[in-house]
Amino acid sequence: MNSALRKAMAASRLTETDVAAQLGVDPKTVQRWLSGQRPYPRHRWAVADLLQVEEVALWPEEDRSQEDPPLSEHAYRVYARRWEVPREAWRDLFASARQEIGILVYSGLFLADDAGMLEILAERAGAGVDVRIILGDPESRQVKQRGEAEGIGDALAARARNALLLFRPLLDIDGVEIRTHSTVLYNSVYLTESRLLINQHVHGFPAAKTPVVEIDRASSPDMAETYVRSFELVWKCAKQVEP
Repeated sequence: MNSALRKAMAASRLTETDVAAQLGVDPKTVQRWLSGQRPYPRHRWAVADLLQVEEVALWPEEDRSQEDPPLSEHAYRVYARRWEVPREAWRDLFASARQEIGILVYSGLFLADDAGMLEILAERAGAGVDVRIILGDPESRQVKQRGEAEGIGDALAARARNALLLFRPLLDIDGVEIRTHSTVLYNSVYLTESRLLINQHVHGFPAAKTPVVEIDRASSPDMAETYVRSFELVWKCAKQVEP
């Protein structure tokens, strides 16, 4: 029995169903955690954040046998479309960051328009994580061409402007920097020091309808480094957005 977890849930006035709903898991999964089963790391971090307690207070001993198993010999998972990536996966990616978060997109409005995601980015920045966001320059030729390729015309530029407005308040937090780019993106990059989500760009289709690949940086360092270097190249030539 995990009495520490039960006490923390009681202190937060959260039931098993409440916790399950917040994390996107089955209530029976939470029951197993309460019975002593050790969750995967992404769930431990999420529960600790939800209950506002330290992870070690809930699970004091490291149990390597319960760590996430390798996804494959190349340690990656593929989603057929971005909209199929569960919100929990995005939350886990950013909430688990301990050193850095990088976002390279044309607009990223699906994140900017999510108050919960903005809160996670703000919280991580407040904890000392470097947060770098690179958005497409709404006035650039590249954003216009991408909008035309997707068949939505000026709508992409409008989405980029909206995303910039929604992300901009994060600039009030130390450790957050936002830039705009005028480059042709062959994929959108979402990274931390341990994992990446890569959204492929396909001509004629919006990013929400194209594949996403999840990469573990430790297990697939060469593959991950390709995208990290691409991010850094765009970052160097991007224009800084002032608070």
